[in-house]
Amino acid sequence: MRADLDIIQEWIPAGSRVLDLGCGNGELLAWLRDHKRVSGYGLEIDPDNLTECVRKGINVIEQDLNKGLGNFASNSFDVVVMTQALQAVTYPDRILDEMLRVGRQCIITFPNFGHWRCRWYLASKGKMPVSEFLPYTWYNTPNIHFCTFKDFEALCHERQAQVLDRLAVDHQHRHNWASKLWPNLLGEIGIYRVSSPGFAQHKVAV
Repeated sequence: MRADLDIIQEWIPAGSRVLDLGCGNGELLAWLRDHKRVSGYGLEIDPDNLTECVRKGINVIEQDLNKGLGNFASNSFDVVVMTQALQAVTYPDRILDEMLRVGRQCIITFPNFGHWRCRWYLASKGKMPVSEFLPYTWYNTPNIHFCTFKDFEALCHERQAQVLDRLAVDHQHRHNWASKLWPNLLGEIGIYRVSSPGFAQHKVAV
């Protein structure tokens, strides 16, 4: 399983009900079903990924995240997951609101535009960064809303969502003492577990 998904699964209790937004080929949901007796749904729009989800026996719905989650009742899932998609949706604040409405807890991952390589690229070249981690140019990127860890945490504060856990990892999803000490500078990817005020629980050590 992908390294980031392996980290995420540790925060998902056995037997829980999960909604995976932009579930890709269903890798996470299939693993959770087979190893943690998790049930739920995946949302996806890519035809090839939809076909692969069906092949794996995943409950998948063809749905554009930009249209919201109005077809799901409030508090209908224990965990809502969205990996590497926050920066690609039209209104990240609205999808966060919907995730907090539908799920008791949410797990979200996204690239950190405050990472030192991004800062160095902008300062030295005066252009938007292009790298192995951010391979697109400014005019053809699917990522339309870059943010930093501080930006995301400010949005959570505005929504009164509680940050239960945060990992700042590199592009290989490794973390160390330095990224814990200076996450906004040294973390390439943020992995967050957040909840609405009414559903806060004790932190899980990773």
